[in-house]
Amino acid sequence: MLWSGWGDPAKAADLPEPVRRLLHDMLGVRPPQAPAASFGEVRLPAAALSPLVLTELRGAVGADHVRFDDDARIRHTRGKSTPDLMRMRAGDGSDAPDAVVLPGSHREVLDVLRICAGHRVAVVPFGGGTSVVGGLVASRRGFAGVVALDLARLDRLISVDAESMVAEMEPGLRAPQAEQLLAGYGLTLGHFPQSFEYATLGGFAAARSSGQASAGYGRFDDMVVGMTVATPRGTLDLGRAPRSAAGPDLRQVILGSEGAFGVITSLRLRVRRAPAERVYEGWRFESFAAGSAALRRLAQEGALPTVLRLSDETETMIGLARPGEIGALAADAGCLAVAGYEGAAAEVPVLRERVAAVLSGLGGVYLGPEPGESWARGRYSAPYLRDSLLAAGATVETLETAGFWSALPRLYDAVRLALQASLGSPLVMCHISHVYETGASLYFTVVTAQSADPVAQWEAAKRSANEAIVLAGGTISHHHGVGRDHREAYAAEVGEVGMEILRGVKDRLDPDGILNPGVLITPPAGSV
Repeated sequence: MLWSGWGDPAKAADLPEPVRRLLHDMLGVRPPQAPAASFGEVRLPAAALSPLVLTELRGAVGADHVRFDDDARIRHTRGKSTPDLMRMRAGDGSDAPDAVVLPGSHREVLDVLRICAGHRVAVVPFGGGTSVVGGLVASRRGFAGVVALDLARLDRLISVDAESMVAEMEPGLRAPQAEQLLAGYGLTLGHFPQSFEYATLGGFAAARSSGQASAGYGRFDDMVVGMTVATPRGTLDLGRAPRSAAGPDLRQVILGSEGAFGVITSLRLRVRRAPAERVYEGWRFESFAAGSAALRRLAQEGALPTVLRLSDETETMIGLARPGEIGALAADAGCLAVAGYEGAAAEVPVLRERVAAVLSGLGGVYLGPEPGESWARGRYSAPYLRDSLLAAGATVETLETAGFWSALPRLYDAVRLALQASLGSPLVMCHISHVYETGASLYFTVVTAQSADPVAQWEAAKRSANEAIVLAGGTISHHHGVGRDHREAYAAEVGEVGMEILRGVKDRLDPDGILNPGVLITPPAGSV
């Protein structure tokens, strides 16, 4: 993973000159005044861990698996939000951990947590490093240091129960590795978020990830039937059956907890048969409202494709749904919907026919397979485009929410207006990518010219958008998570009683507060 950007450095590319001119003419984007810092120019604080702590950690996981060199520290600094990348591009490594520890078993994770609790060292569980909500920056106040707990060595497929269609897998498996291992059994998870190439199974669970094929396969939290969790108090082993009425489901306490309550060390996941056929296609709607109504009808009638997305007029015009056409400015393009079908060869044509009847009956115009195939080819490329835009002098970031169908138009307008009021005249694009019987997600992409202080510029816009989401009745996150960026808005969403419950869970499982401090949970009112 590129330390100051996304993914494979070889895939990074400069923007074509026509796109640069378009950014200048539309938004006033100019090249940055200073070049991005090189790897050797990143400023790191002195490592704070004592020799005693390092000795004990080496004893727990082996000397080769405790690293505190600059390379390891820089590559475990922050996540991949735009402010994260801007700080790294400016050479700011102030949030670097003091050491990176790589345990190789559940027992070793427990030992690391015991050592760190005993010495008041904060622990940040680290998977693929793809958080975009500040989920990998621990608060140092009151701690003797910070350790990044990298789970890369926990990367095994433990077992496959083909009769129950359940696979047990370790959390450090990256999604492509997991799919490759399952393919040997003719199986798939069907979880393909934009972070697919680099994110891990543990990260998916900890952040309640939702993949681009969620309409067919469900969210990742739907797939988790059991898990083993290491906490400073001991082990949690959760999930004995597909469903249970034996009290509240404690799996739901860990799912979405972002490493604040424990460290997931194994996952028991529902799997599916690998599809024999995949078909993607495009549809055009006159307006976002008309396309939304069609998606709602599909969701409520149970005729859902595996993939179902709808871009608004601006996103369609710019070509963001078809990365190979960025900047083409397709005038009067309406709104592009993408439908994808994965399944048995006999099932796909039947579902396509049923979906087509609904979409065409509600004003959809069939565009053939090319728009869908174009989206599928470029489905993981948007983060690379963001790197190119940052290098060209644009601030570009994404944010997402979800709401009930009846509230979705108000939520859509509220977020767009908040961003426009904060940023002046930005380019604001949106799409629906996850639908349910009762509502859907809204995923916004924002592009504007960088100010003299682009981090502060975006943070102000983000605060405005968060406030708009809360006031409009949406959830602060559909699938990115809470981290630090959404912490206060999440507290407003669940209320003070809800926060007290979460603090109670935190106090019981992590009495010394070492697990990802500052993430997810706001401090009690009146505390420092």
